Amino acid sequence: MRERLIRELGDLAHSRFLVYLMGPYEAFDVESVVRNAESSEKAGDPTAIPRNVDFGALVGSDVDLDRDEAVLDLLLYVRDRLRTDPGVNAFLAIDVDFPLEEMDAATQSVEFAMASNAVVYVVPEVGDNLGVGIEVGAVLEAIFQEQDEGAETEDDLQTNERVLFVHESGVRSAMIAAVQDRWDARIYAYENREDLVSQVRLFVRDIARRELRGDLPSLDDDSDAT
Repeated sequence: MRERLIRELGDLAHSRFLVYLMGPYEAFDVESVVRNAESSEKAGDPTAIPRNVDFGALVGSDVDLDRDEAVLDLLLYVRDRLRTDPGVNAFLAIDVDFPLEEMDAATQSVEFAMASNAVVYVVPEVGDNLGVGIEVGAVLEAIFQEQDEGAETEDDLQTNERVLFVHESGVRSAMIAAVQDRWDARIYAYENREDLVSQVRLFVRDIARRELRGDLPSLDDDSDAT
């Protein structure tokens, strides 16, 4: 998957440093997911989140469309800024030509995250914190379940250190605390677009430096991230 992403995303100064950007720019059927979670033995537990969610099931209303367009525009802005400076291969799921017939959208998200040097989930204040929590929870849970199952050494248990959950200052959600408590992902707040880009850049550069020092394992031997 990693080599496929690098081939499709093209050449940049640091093409082999992949940054997977996620965000709530596609709504999905929150109510059915909540019903399933509530009927489980872990009802009421924020960790009772399904492993697979259909992120492609759009809610057909103008309000949702406007919201999705605004969030997508923000993510594209962050992507383009990162691809310019520091020149890393930042991408969204929609940037990759990966047919759903080959792999469903939820599994794609997990695979993209596992193949990336850094994973950044951006949450602007869009008024749908429940959906945001379920989506990020589903992906993080799947990432770390897969990581634990395949881990052979302590170094293999470091995917959580590659994940940043960055939310607009006005966002309030119990899921933000759950993300940190259960998955130990880094959580930052941002005030505006420039603050968001600045914080994501600092995170990406920190991951790159840690890979170069050997504090985090390189995802390939010839990574040129700086």
